[in-house]
Amino acid sequence: MITTERLVLKPYCDKDMDRMIELLTNEKIKETFMIHDFKSRQEAEKMFWKLQENSLSEEHYEFGIYLENELIGFINDVEIEGKKIELGYVIHPDFHNKGYATEVLRAAIKDLFEKGFEEVITGAFVSNIASCRVMEKCGMVRIDKEEDIEYHGKVHHCIYYAIKKNRK
Repeated sequence: MITTERLVLKPYCDKDMDRMIELLTNEKIKETFMIHDFKSRQEAEKMFWKLQENSLSEEHYEFGIYLENELIGFINDVEIEGKKIELGYVIHPDFHNKGYATEVLRAAIKDLFEKGFEEVITGAFVSNIASCRVMEKCGMVRIDKEEDIEYHGKVHHCIYYAIKKNRK
């Protein structure tokens, strides 16, 4: 568990299923965060159980983001390669523009460096200016990695940011 000034990052509990499914199926979130389109409630529940298992595992970096015990988002590993980790994060649109994403990413970077990681990487669609600003506010710098990703029938240009342990 990680506690920030206003938020708590912790593993999911069973009662979080409905809220997580709301996050995973939110159309606004799906514009900027690549999420599978679920064909049924059962398929979405199966994803919740997998994410909950990951949040309880030492093999993954997966936390729910809670404001006053309400799940408002999540942060998780996209890829772990040695001492490098790539993260993704989501904040429910009702909670945008309040600094929560910056608060969470700063706390996660600090935690990951304390756990021995040397570099934290995040990516965003180039059109997701808010997420790019969050990364910059956390001391991350744009790196020389870019790619075009086909998602929901469109090609999105993705850019990446990183911060190394010795550069806080």
